[in-house]
Amino acid sequence: MKEFETTALKDNLPEVLTFVEEQLTALGCSKKIIMQIDIAVEEIFVNIASYAYDPQIGPAVIRTEITEEPLSVIISFVDSGRPYDPLARPDPDVHLPASERRIGGLGIFMVKKSMDDVSYEYKDGQNILTIKKQIDG
Repeated sequence: MKEFETTALKDNLPEVLTFVEEQLTALGCSKKIIMQIDIAVEEIFVNIASYAYDPQIGPAVIRTEITEEPLSVIISFVDSGRPYDPLARPDPDVHLPASERRIGGLGIFMVKKSMDDVSYEYKDGQNILTIKKQIDG
């Protein structure tokens, strides 16, 4: 497992993406998978930077882990901001016209649709949001 700790600020997104992309490139991931994971990482990290500590700022930890059989990457986002489970909110009705939809929730919906697994837990005073993406097959 590799870990990257930074301050949860939107300005730190490029460093977070670089950290994750280095792991994916070393695994030989396709550009399509890297792009899907980048979009998920951006959505999750920007949400942490925007809401976890508001109006304060605090740390965010990004952990990457590789599993075998099937080859997959697991990325966990850890913050000690206010407890919030983004998966508890119902998915937006994407069949409604945009003008009739509730605001928010589309980004995490895209994450759930593009990753193989997304989970949340609040443990020891920390939000832990984990995504998993199969790399081969």
